[in-house]
Amino acid sequence: MMVRMFVLALAVLPGAVQAQTSEAQAVGALDVPVQAVPTRVEPVPQAMGDPTRPRFEVLPAAVSVVPGLLLHGMGPLVAGDTQTATRHFLLEGSGLGLLAAGGVPIAMSGASRRIIGPLYAVTLAGVGLLSISTLANLYGALAPAFPPGEVPRRLPPLELEVGYQHVADPAFSYRHFVSVGALARLERVRLEAGAKLSPGEGNLRVRLGGAYRLMGAPEGVRAGADGTALDLEAAALVHRYSSEDFSLAGGELFLRGRYDMARFSPRMAGSFAEMGVGFAMQSYVYAGPVDDILFEQLLFTFGYGVYLGRGGPFRGEALLYYDHRKDDFPGGIKGGSGVPGFVGLRGRMLLTERWGLSADFQAGSALVGRVSLVYALGGEP
Repeated sequence: MMVRMFVLALAVLPGAVQAQTSEAQAVGALDVPVQAVPTRVEPVPQAMGDPTRPRFEVLPAAVSVVPGLLLHGMGPLVAGDTQTATRHFLLEGSGLGLLAAGGVPIAMSGASRRIIGPLYAVTLAGVGLLSISTLANLYGALAPAFPPGEVPRRLPPLELEVGYQHVADPAFSYRHFVSVGALARLERVRLEAGAKLSPGEGNLRVRLGGAYRLMGAPEGVRAGADGTALDLEAAALVHRYSSEDFSLAGGELFLRGRYDMARFSPRMAGSFAEMGVGFAMQSYVYAGPVDDILFEQLLFTFGYGVYLGRGGPFRGEALLYYDHRKDDFPGGIKGGSGVPGFVGLRGRMLLTERWGLSADFQAGSALVGRVSLVYALGGEP
């Protein structure tokens, strides 16, 4: 509509200028002042919805599944979006390249302990990029069918939560936990504390941590609708197994990045990707005549998520993710080469200005589910 009006204006403009010039010359000859004649400007109707977002089409959506799950740019390519298709192919190719760069030397060296650490991180990065590309491909195929969620412009400075966690682990007897936590946002600093206690067995896990935002707007007040950020995180952990007479304690350092996928393509608006890498130093401390064990652990995570809410008090996010750590309640998935971590789905949302919900489901060697009630303090009521 705007283009047609612009072309029409270009066609009419020369005649209008010529007519005004002739009129001015005639009036000038009579030496009579000319009063400005008010003209009525018709309002231009605005297009419904976001003009940058593509329409939903059945054929590109179907092609995004078959053969799109193998060639991630096929759906956008069929839809005529060659830029998004090219970026998908590059992202998928980068994931395959990193997977080969890390996996082939691991296989050829027999998983030598001298090189396994960095090569394992490269391999996980390749798997992460492939997974993110796959989920982004599916999201981009379906997202035009519904309005996307928006990045929360403001999150409260303090959130408290209390809830229930259930653990189904064949190796341990504990099942029921009380979960409590607190989250504070102070400009570019985020502080977190959490504890999970099984009253019957005395199993207790306490984690204290914090993060500093290296890049991106603070969560408390975002300048724009973009959640892209890079955080440096640190945490201390103590997990007491009373029935088994041992404890796990340690510290960790972690670098986590988030990328708003609207930067990747307008098709991905309302979604984001996460990836992080870190290192943990931990120790198992035994009550009996058993030597303590000090060990290192590579930390790695990646996931794909969506923002919830489109303005107003309802706001939050949901994330489908993989976590490579083995010391949490889900443990590691058994089978395959080595021991992978666990997969999970978590969501956190404020339903009103004060009240919200937080939930997790994790699957490794054990199944873990948690739901919590969230209460927000501070900020605007």
